[in-house]
Order: sequence, then structure tokens, then C-alpha cells
Amino acid sequence: MSTLTIVATIMANADKIDLVQAELEKLIEITRAEEGCIAYDLHRDNDNPAHFMFYEIWESRALWQAHMNAPHLAAYMEATEGAVAAFTLNEMTLIA
Repeated sequence: MSTLTIVATIMANADKIDLVQAELEKLIEITRAEEGCIAYDLHRDNDNPAHFMFYEIWESRALWQAHMNAPHLAAYMEATEGAVAAFTLNEMTLIA
């Protein structure tokens, strides 16, 4: 079975960039310790500070789904309600 790659793009509202970044950073340590997490890396666009991207690799889709239902993700959603302008999530498979 192949791993699951997740590319999650988060666009913060211009007046909420610092809040969104702080809340995203709270997810890193706890998520990296989760079962099945191989990589969980947060990036920010060099030209647009409101544009964040998580690059994630998971052992399986089931383990990623467990992450998506974790309490720290619910806390992030609550803390950033109204602060995120757009969110896109892509489930991907490594080809080479």
C-alpha cells in the first residue's frame, strides 16, 4: 500500500494572518507525534504572507482520517472561524 500525500492550502484573511499562523503552528508538534504521520511541514508563500500550505505524508488514508477527527484539529477550526478566506485540500499519491 502506498502512502498518502496531502497538500492543504490555507488563505488567511488579510487582517488575521498572525492569528492563523499561530494556530497552524500549534498543530505541528502534536500532529508529528500522531500514529502514521511521516511528514507534516508548514510553508508560507514568500510573496503573499496570507497564503499557507501544509505538505503532509501519511502511512495510510485511515490514519490521516483519524488525524482529521482529532481534538486539536477541532480546536484549530474553532479558533480560526471567520479568519480563513479559503481552504483547499488535495489527497495525492506519489508517482515517482
